Amino acid sequence: MRVLLVEDEPLISDDISAALRDAGFIVDLARDGEDAWFKGDTESYDAIILDLGLPRMDGLSVLKRWRAAGLVTPILILSARGSWMERVDGIEAGADDYLPKPFEMAELIVRLRALIRRAAGMAQPVLQAGDLMVDTRRMTIAYAGQPVRVTPLEFRLVDYLVHNMNRTVSAGELAEHLHGMEDTGDTNAIEAIVSRLRRKLGPGVINTRRGFGYVIEADA
Repeated sequence: MRVLLVEDEPLISDDISAALRDAGFIVDLARDGEDAWFKGDTESYDAIILDLGLPRMDGLSVLKRWRAAGLVTPILILSARGSWMERVDGIEAGADDYLPKPFEMAELIVRLRALIRRAAGMAQPVLQAGDLMVDTRRMTIAYAGQPVRVTPLEFRLVDYLVHNMNRTVSAGELAEHLHGMEDTGDTNAIEAIVSRLRRKLGPGVINTRRGFGYVIEADA
């Protein structure tokens, strides 16, 4: 996967580039807004990481010009300016995600991969993994054509695993996404939810990789 990294601070850009390359990405770098605009407009990328505080043209202006020109590449905004209004401005201008500085490299890579997967077809309102169907608008689940009654927690767990299809997700990560950052809940509760879902969906839909977490395969 090829990524455009737009970051003017050398130490930060070097750290991010190294982490991305270690994760298997090919990285192109732009250090100012005009260079970023040109590369994004003329080259093909699977995703773009865009800092907002750039010389020569600010990141928000670059983002608006890209979207006005029809660029559909997923864009993750990266900025030390983390006010909620700025986040709203970035999302309304066409950003797909927002990660304020400072951040963990692992989170950046996870979010970037998620954007790329959704851009490859995972953004449809009805997601499919084999016989499993997840309707994200109606918040319903069906298996082998039959509706399956689930609780809100059960739905969110299945929804997150399907959005991360073929990737093993730890119980801690699932707890964080089910309960939020401030109330991560008990990881033992995740095992209980998975057990209930297996009784409803069958044993082969959510697989356990011991010591790593849970996964839903594309041919569930």
